[in-house]
Amino acid sequence: MRLSSLTLRNVLIAAHDALATTLAVLASFYLRFEGDLFTERLPLLLRILPYFIALSLVVFYVFRLTTMKWRFISLPDALNILRAATVLTVALLVLDYIFVAPNVKGTFFLGKITIVLYWFLEVFFLSASRFAYRYFRYTRVRRHARAEDASPTLLIGRAADAEILLRGIESGAVKRIWPVGLLSPSNADQGQSIRNIPVLGGIDDIEDVIGDFARRNKPIARVVMTPSAFDPEARPEAVLMRARRLGLIVSRLPSLESGDTPRLTTVAVQDLLLRPSENIDYARLEAFVKNKAVIVTGGGGSIGSEICDRVVTFGAARVLVIENSEPALYAVTEALAAHETGAVIEGRIADIRDRERILRLMSEFKPDIVFHAAALKHVPILERDWSEGVKTNIFGTVNVADAALAAGAEAMVMISTDKAIEPVSMLGLTKRFAEMYCQALDHDLTSQQSSKPRMRLISVRFGNVLASNGSVVPKFKAQIEAGGPVTVTHPDMVRYFMTIREACDLVITAATHALAPRRPDVSVYVLNMGQPVKIVELAERMIRLSGLQPGYDIEIVFTGMRPGERLNEILFATEEPSVEIGVAGIMAAKPNEPPMQALRKWIAALEQAISRDDRATIKTILKDAVPEFGSTAA
Repeated sequence: MRLSSLTLRNVLIAAHDALATTLAVLASFYLRFEGDLFTERLPLLLRILPYFIALSLVVFYVFRLTTMKWRFISLPDALNILRAATVLTVALLVLDYIFVAPNVKGTFFLGKITIVLYWFLEVFFLSASRFAYRYFRYTRVRRHARAEDASPTLLIGRAADAEILLRGIESGAVKRIWPVGLLSPSNADQGQSIRNIPVLGGIDDIEDVIGDFARRNKPIARVVMTPSAFDPEARPEAVLMRARRLGLIVSRLPSLESGDTPRLTTVAVQDLLLRPSENIDYARLEAFVKNKAVIVTGGGGSIGSEICDRVVTFGAARVLVIENSEPALYAVTEALAAHETGAVIEGRIADIRDRERILRLMSEFKPDIVFHAAALKHVPILERDWSEGVKTNIFGTVNVADAALAAGAEAMVMISTDKAIEPVSMLGLTKRFAEMYCQALDHDLTSQQSSKPRMRLISVRFGNVLASNGSVVPKFKAQIEAGGPVTVTHPDMVRYFMTIREACDLVITAATHALAPRRPDVSVYVLNMGQPVKIVELAERMIRLSGLQPGYDIEIVFTGMRPGERLNEILFATEEPSVEIGVAGIMAAKPNEPPMQALRKWIAALEQAISRDDRATIKTILKDAVPEFGSTAA
């Protein structure tokens, strides 16, 4: 901390510590030389004392005692007090033995006993007020919590996790809950207490513990699950079902890795997928995005809005959101403005099918990076309305790619899908065609001789995103709230899932790899989706998350596979070698790459077929372009 940034609070703390040091010196001197010896030596001590106090203020500043927040005094702070007291004690020793004894007094002035007494008194005077204040704030928080009718709460998880939450409650960061006990999955925690909160048993004891408190007229109203409560061996679904059946409010403490202030949130279905997230290099993402001008097409959708949120968080200077839905555009721009990061946020109503509008918007904005998330993505709808999928997913992508190139962007990142691999649906087919166009344009730019760094065009494939618009999660949630049944197409249907946040962070990470100084010869990236999840198991988990029993409270009904669906999605095609790129959570693919000349010929033919609404010709052209297409659509 610079001296210019010190506040009145810091000055008062320094004055307190100077007074504490003065009292420690005088008290140790008095205890050692009580009586005439004290009176005789006092004048010299008073001459030395101001210089010693000045030295002590420097030592306190170096060890950050003047900037210490008394309300949160902790073990590292206590160690700093010990270090400061020790340095000052050594200083007294040097003063007495080297300067005063041989040059002034002729003998030892303080003596070893006085110096040892000083060390203990200095530690006491420096720490007593701080710990007294900490205790005062702690007791006040306790009184306020009880006065505000805080909910008696049972904590679930290991003691180490619970300790973080308890600190948050003591500091006032977490309000309106009052822990009465902890249930831990760890045998080492049993019979112990953490910050005066007893460990009452294991997780399986939840019903007995809650019943015991109810019999004592101290009913528990809430359960808080810490991160360790979601470990597979802790069986979180069983805990949720029991707690909900007992009528308790269930909250969770999010991951503690970010270092953010503890806060409680609702339990979401992604908490039950039990899939560890990839470790994201956030410093790398911030270095990539900071001070950049970014365009996001489809910025009002699930993926697009999260990308907007992330690039603003990572320090983008300007963000242009392109969206064809007015309500979605309004919502996302308002949410981004609320960040108050200083980024300039703009929103424009536009359809990526409108080539002239997209070219003009990008030319005016001059983006560094374009994230292309606009698409039609619902498989059954596109199986019925082929031409609309072609217009948006193919022609729209062509327009965005050409406009990004004309505007001088460094990169365009297209959001693709695992359904583009050996596609069997119109969604997968149109996305695969869009990938091919981006690949071909990227290849042509690579072959050009230029002193300027070439623009990169990449595609990033991933599977289903939890809780995105139109996904199974909100659908199942609505069906459960309606009392069922929950509809699943097939008992063996399997899909890959990841959270929106993780997917978007990995999309940006892929872009950083594509724009590395030694630009790699890959343009299609595939996110590591972990282990696939059976849709019927996801439905069962969501039912239990609601405190209900699958097959008893809520029925699961199988409706049959829809056109364009397959039981198992794949991440790489048979003739598509995968490439390790050395980035956690991401691999690259080397798909077949038709030349741009052939692609432009197919695009022209598609435009003519769509103008005539000639479905047969559309299908023929697309099968010619993507021979592995095995669509079952009629």
